Amino acid sequence: MADPMYSRDDLTALQQWDTPTICNGLEIVAPGRRAIGFTVEPMVAADPKLPPMVGVARVGMIRAKEAPHGPVADRLDWYDYVADAQFPSVVVLQDLDDRPGYGAWWGEVHSTVHKALGALGCVTNGSFRDCDMLAPGFQIVGGRIGPSHAHVHMVDFGKPVNIFGMNVAHDDVVHADFHGAVVIPADAVRKLPDAIALCTRREKVILDICAEPDFSPAKLRAAVQRAGEIH
Repeated sequence: MADPMYSRDDLTALQQWDTPTICNGLEIVAPGRRAIGFTVEPMVAADPKLPPMVGVARVGMIRAKEAPHGPVADRLDWYDYVADAQFPSVVVLQDLDDRPGYGAWWGEVHSTVHKALGALGCVTNGSFRDCDMLAPGFQIVGGRIGPSHAHVHMVDFGKPVNIFGMNVAHDDVVHADFHGAVVIPADAVRKLPDAIALCTRREKVILDICAEPDFSPAKLRAAVQRAGEIH
């Protein structure tokens, strides 16, 4: 990544907000992405209590239902690819099977390996297993939990993938937690804190009115008019 538009500290700062709040901020700084760039199916988090992960994407494609019918991507080359990141990474794996998650790439070993390679966690439409033995602090936000790895193998990597409607390319900034995931445009990273602060001020006007003992629909109407657009 040459001359990034953000720093490691900029990415770390975004971990203080959950993924829905990031989406709110993006509606202000990147309104054209209001209905794109995020997952749109229910997902399962390995540990919902872990903080959000924010990192640059390392993208790959897997299959598991059947044994490979031809050449496959070298797993060791994949490891090199994940490790070659200027910032902490988020692995984004698309399961290409007609039934995604038939076999799990993620478990005790791969979570430990990828954490050592600098990855904060993974976002996948596939499955994961070994839930009580995953590397501590390594988050997985996936399609489901499953018991077997079946014939899981890497098909390709470094090319754009799609996870439940979210298109992700190499080095995209990904923010994810137990709600799902969103891609943050590079030029939006440093703009998000101010945008989120604006959203918070707007929401506070509404929340404060709702908490008042003399709340009324009329006061709510007035507060909404003062606050501007909220969700």
